[in-house]
Amino acid sequence: MIVEAHQHFWRYNRRDYQWIDGRMRVLERDFLPEDLEPLIKRNGIDRTIAVQACQTASETEWLLELAAVRPFIAGVIGWVDLQADDVEASVERAARNPKLVGVRHVVQSEPDDKFLLRPAFGRGVATLAQHALVYDLLIYPRHLAVASDFVGQFDNQTFVLDHLAKPDIRSRAIGDWARDLRRLAQHPRLWCKVSGLVTEADWERWTPKDLEPYLDVAFDCFGPARLIAGSDWPVCTLAGDYSRTMTVLRDYLARYPPAERGAVLGGNAQRLWKRGDFDTVASGVSRKDAGSEP
Repeated sequence: MIVEAHQHFWRYNRRDYQWIDGRMRVLERDFLPEDLEPLIKRNGIDRTIAVQACQTASETEWLLELAAVRPFIAGVIGWVDLQADDVEASVERAARNPKLVGVRHVVQSEPDDKFLLRPAFGRGVATLAQHALVYDLLIYPRHLAVASDFVGQFDNQTFVLDHLAKPDIRSRAIGDWARDLRRLAQHPRLWCKVSGLVTEADWERWTPKDLEPYLDVAFDCFGPARLIAGSDWPVCTLAGDYSRTMTVLRDYLARYPPAERGAVLGGNAQRLWKRGDFDTVASGVSRKDAGSEP
C-alpha cells in the first residue's frame, strides 16, 4: 500500500489562510478532494493523510467530514487549542472521531522561538497519548534544539517532524541543520516526514541533486524505519507538479531494498498512525501488504 502522508485541502479565504502571501497566488483558490484524487490515482497512491492548514476547530471538523465520505483519506491531522483551560475535554471530544490521527500547531509562525516549552502547551500535548494521537512538529531549523528539549519531556507521546524542519535548500545551508536534526532524531518516539522539500529549494531552478544531500542526512538520522513519504500538496505546486514532487523520493529510494522502499512509501505510515483507516482501498491492497514492494 502506498500512503501519501502529508497533503492539504482548503476552501480559500484570505482571513483564514493569511500565510498564503503575494508570492503564492496559485494557491489562492479552493483545493478539494476531487482535485487531488486523479493525481494520486495517476501516481499509484492508495491513501493520504490530510493535514490542517489553518488553526481553527471548524477546519478540522470539515477535514473530518471529507474523510468520512472520501475513502482515500485514511486520516486527518487536525488542530485543537492545546493551551486551553479545558484541553482534556477538547481533546477527548476531538478523538471521538476515529479518523483523527493526530494534532498539529503551526509553531513555525509563533514569535516566541521557545513556544514549545511553554508549560500550558506541554500540558495540552500530554493529553494526546491516552487517545493514541500523534503530534506533528511544524518548525524551522532554528527551532530544532528547542524541539529536542520539548520531545524529551514526554515518555509516551509519539511525534512526527514535518518537512525535515524545512532546511534552507535554496541557500545550500546544511551544517547546523544536520547537527541539530541528528540530536532530535535520537528520540526513539520521533518519526519524520520526507515532504515539503521542493518549496525549500529554488522554486524555478531546483533539481533532484539539490535535494539529495538533505535526503542523505535524513536517512542517516532516522533510517528507512522512521521516515514517511509526503508531498505537501498543493503547496508543493509552487515549485513543481504533484508527479515531479513525488518522483524525487521514489527515485532516491531506488538504492534501497524493496522492503525498505515499501516502508517509507507506506508501511511506516500505517505503523505510525494506528487510528488510520488503512484496512482496504479501491485497488484491493490490504493492511497485510504494507511494506511490500510498491
